[in-house]
Amino acid sequence: MAHNTWSRQELEEAYQRWFITINRAGSGEGSWRDFLDLFTDDVVYHEQMAGELKGKEGIWAWAEPSLAQFPGSHTESFPEHWHVIDETNGTIVARLDNVMSDPGDGSRFAAPHISVLDYAGDGKFSQQRDVYDVTTFLDLIKAWGRRAMELGTFDAEQRAWFAAVYPETVPG
Repeated sequence: MAHNTWSRQELEEAYQRWFITINRAGSGEGSWRDFLDLFTDDVVYHEQMAGELKGKEGIWAWAEPSLAQFPGSHTESFPEHWHVIDETNGTIVARLDNVMSDPGDGSRFAAPHISVLDYAGDGKFSQQRDVYDVTTFLDLIKAWGRRAMELGTFDAEQRAWFAAVYPETVPG
């Protein structure tokens, strides 16, 4: 197996760009379109619920409805627990939280995930694999929705989404 030619510093800088980009997109300061610029044209993205997404447009076909619209649009930050860099293979592994917006009372709703990034050079990644407990994420969204409904901070569109997807969470 060939060893990569990238320095630890280059790998760290690429990771930091990725980390800043996802947090800017989540906060609304940036766009999820900016996220696509972090990848090679032939990127393969493994997302547990969506499966294998090929190319930037394959990622966008998932990201736009999943991340830019409700409820994904209410995931506002991805604070890091840790990351490690495998210099030999050009791979970075990070454990982050997906933190949802404040439902209105200052409470925090979050669930962890692992992202594995394969570096391709020129600041771009050729592959990303996200690993998380699907049930934990679904429970997170339901719990956040219940709290926002209790507080009356939902709009009609969000209530309609919950009524369609999780009718058991919407009071009569």
